[in-house]
Amino acid sequence: MENKETGLSTVLMRWAPGTRLPKHEHVAIEQTFVLEGSFADHAGVCRAGNYVWRRAGSRHDAWTDEGCLMLAIFLKPNTFFD
Repeated sequence: MENKETGLSTVLMRWAPGTRLPKHEHVAIEQTFVLEGSFADHAGVCRAGNYVWRRAGSRHDAWTDEGCLMLAIFLKPNTFFD
């Protein structure tokens, strides 16, 4: 779900094993709740049941070896660097 006027997005994302999201920056906070599987970034591994909060301006890439299902809430547009 995306509000085109504000850029607020709530997204249910399923990542296949081996998926990689390139380095990007969030314009506002990002909130992610891992429902199944796990994903990782420079800060560590987030597993099912974990909640991640990132401040505005945070930069990271992310990947999953096993695949995962996540509910993410963030503001668009994100800036991608790779």
